[in-house]
Amino acid sequence: MIQKSWSIETNIRPNGLEMHLEQTQVIQESALGALNGSLTFPEIVGKLASIDVERYHVDYPRQEITYFIAENESLVVGTPHPLQPIASHFSGTSLELAARQSQRNEHSYLDFIRKTTSAGCLGYFVQITGRRVIYFGRDGDSHVEYFPSAPVETTTIYRSHCLWID
Repeated sequence: MIQKSWSIETNIRPNGLEMHLEQTQVIQESALGALNGSLTFPEIVGKLASIDVERYHVDYPRQEITYFIAENESLVVGTPHPLQPIASHFSGTSLELAARQSQRNEHSYLDFIRKTTSAGCLGYFVQITGRRVIYFGRDGDSHVEYFPSAPVETTTIYRSHCLWID
């Protein structure tokens, strides 16, 4: 069961520019929506792209996501999910399977976290402008998944971290 009462903490990293309140709100809503299952990955990517987020970095051990705006601004959002042990062996095959399950809406984002950490993933970069996700492990191993051009058909009811956008 997905917990519905997540607390999101933010930290704007100063670099001489100010992030607009609307951008901050959309970013916070996107992080919360991933955790509580109310937003799908395509919905999140669409919202973030509309406010000029180029990419974001998910760091599982630190339980945070750093969002990068086109103007070199960044926002760090705490994402308190259950900590999962991260396997020492990196498995690109297992990451691909977890991504495919997400594309078919067969699990929640919290299940996705559990499966990808079991595959040795410490975190990942979502390159919105480059339409790909780069997963990485503790020894520098990496696996790349490209956004499909169309959604994968599904009959399940889960809303999850799937890898496609319109």
